[in-house]
Amino acid sequence: MNNSLQFISATLMRVVRRQCPGYRINWRKMFLVAAIMTAAVAVLQTCTLPNPLAIWFLLPSVTVSSYKALNGTGQMNGAPLAKVEQFSLLPDSSTMSPNSTGSVKSVPDVEKSLKDSPIGNSRRRENVKEGQSAEPEVAPPLPRTVPSPWPGYIWSLLPDEALLYAKKEIKHAPIAIDDPDLYAPLFRNVSIFKRSYELMENILKVYIYPDGRRPIFHQPYLRGIYASEGWFMKLIKENRQFVSRDPKKAHLFYLPYSARQLEISLYVPDSHDLQPLSKYLRDYVNKIAAKYPFWNRTRGSDHFLVACHDWGPYTVNQHKELSRNTIKALCNADLSEGIFVAGKDVSLPETMIRNPRRPLRYVGGKRVSQRLILAFFAGNMHGRVRPILLKHWGDKDEDMRIYGPLPLSVSRKMSYVEHMKSSRFCICPMGYEVNSPRIVEAIYYECVPVIIADNFVPPFNEVLDWSTFSVIVGEKDIPNLKEILLAIPLRRYLSMQTNVKMLQKHFLWNLRPVRYDLFHMILHSVWFSRLNQIELPQET
Repeated sequence: MNNSLQFISATLMRVVRRQCPGYRINWRKMFLVAAIMTAAVAVLQTCTLPNPLAIWFLLPSVTVSSYKALNGTGQMNGAPLAKVEQFSLLPDSSTMSPNSTGSVKSVPDVEKSLKDSPIGNSRRRENVKEGQSAEPEVAPPLPRTVPSPWPGYIWSLLPDEALLYAKKEIKHAPIAIDDPDLYAPLFRNVSIFKRSYELMENILKVYIYPDGRRPIFHQPYLRGIYASEGWFMKLIKENRQFVSRDPKKAHLFYLPYSARQLEISLYVPDSHDLQPLSKYLRDYVNKIAAKYPFWNRTRGSDHFLVACHDWGPYTVNQHKELSRNTIKALCNADLSEGIFVAGKDVSLPETMIRNPRRPLRYVGGKRVSQRLILAFFAGNMHGRVRPILLKHWGDKDEDMRIYGPLPLSVSRKMSYVEHMKSSRFCICPMGYEVNSPRIVEAIYYECVPVIIADNFVPPFNEVLDWSTFSVIVGEKDIPNLKEILLAIPLRRYLSMQTNVKMLQKHFLWNLRPVRYDLFHMILHSVWFSRLNQIELPQET
């Protein structure tokens, strides 16, 4: 009880002093509040729960139904409480395995109080006679119906403290079972993603710098294959949940520039000179670093940008801290260039938007029984991969519909979109750069994407398991492409095609964002990357 009172009082004092630095505290009223809380604790201690305040305020994932189910014997509904498997936040390999420890950690400030009064075991110990052995203590499973922690606790945390709290929570994420909003086969670890996403919703605040001249800054470009950066800019600027006007409360700082608008405004056609673009962005960063203290505080590591143009990575080269430290959400996620850093930067989906007023037009596809074409591709022959693809498969095989620009005689019978909706596999080769809008188009039209681009990091690769809904083929294996596709068993293909349908919701632009859609997935990846920079203190 004393520990609970100390925590509540300390939290209240921090909130008062931070929000009202000049506020003079009325100690009589504070004493009265303390007396009321003492009486409340005394009443609550008469309940069957061993430490009601600690559970009520400090265990964010325990539901009300769980409180009623707990009793003084360390059991839930008469059954012993089972240990919960825990997972690491972001392992080096593509697989995630459970830790050997199954302990559930709580907020650092109250670990001691919870240790002194273990849930469901304190009353049992009183009844254990000397010489008898009590059953081993185990942690209760954490149901997921109330994901948000006690708001007062998070509000009392500084931004860095909140990030540390979030990373600890994610590291010990409870297992998510049968979540109706998330399809587990799509994810590397759906439990970690779910807990991270919930914490993002409850914690994350983004500050958008007001500086920057239009149209390069603050003016989104919403049409074409580079529209992802513009749509994100538009939706984040309209958002009230995640945006904060107070930079002192922000966990992330957004640099609201458009690589597409930068190219339109400053690039001299046919000059092949990108220096003016990168110097312009360098000067902008230097300006905000001189005007505000936030860049210099972290050397830009809590700042992020979103750029879908092919030249996006090259616009950051003139500023070392911008290139090395800032979180870059890039469509051109090419590991071979040395600019995109896996684990820190975010692979941004490249989406073709033909009509900004109806971004979801044509989304959907045909049943598998109506997909009579094995593989399809049509497009311009630029880059190193597409000419090789056309050389080996152009007009060579009826099952492999591989074209350059779709011939007029073919498009009159079946449009480009209808071809994708009628194909089992949609070939997505790189162009000048590793990214291609066909990956997202294939997902929109429920066609299994076949990615041909060495050194490419697929979108949201840190959370999505691309092996479950796509085929990745090395550039050297283009001559064997049909053999590779035919070797996929029908059962596996049906599973992959189902997964593509379930994945679709995570790649949709909505005029008004909804949970788990493309806007939120991009924001989550930036949030997840920021958390990955946080180092947890070693547990003793």
